[in-house]
Amino acid sequence: MAKTLELQFGTEFGKTARITVDNPKEPIDGEVVKLSMAQIMASDIFTTASGRFVAAKGARVVERNVTDYELV
Repeated sequence: MAKTLELQFGTEFGKTARITVDNPKEPIDGEVVKLSMAQIMASDIFTTASGRFVAAKGARVVERNVTDYELV
């Protein structure tokens, strides 16, 4: 089962932008995630079509299951 940590940022033009990290270390430490998001915003290294990251809106782990079927 593939897991992804999704970091959600508010942008300067009021939109939401996301950064995803594959296979995050578990259990997720909320304080580390919060600090990391603050460092990402402070570094100002990412830009989007809706502007810079200005707020940490949320974080979540997304699990994805894929079932392949052989076509005969």
